[in-house]
Amino acid sequence: MSKLSQEKETSEFSELAKEKRPSMLAEFWFFLKHNKKWWLLPILIILLLLGLLVLLGGSAIAPFIYPLF
Repeated sequence: MSKLSQEKETSEFSELAKEKRPSMLAEFWFFLKHNKKWWLLPILIILLLLGLLVLLGGSAIAPFIYPLF
């Protein structure tokens, strides 16, 4: 490998390293979009709603949640 091509690869790598990384939500969205895994979205939404329910169940809002079920 020539010195010029090594320097070019090094500069490309350092430019990519300086870029801002996308958030976890953005990465997950790109994963769903590019890999066509749309069936994962309803599972994730249900898990998030259940997690929210568990968090709110232990708080002062709990008496207002229980009548919903």
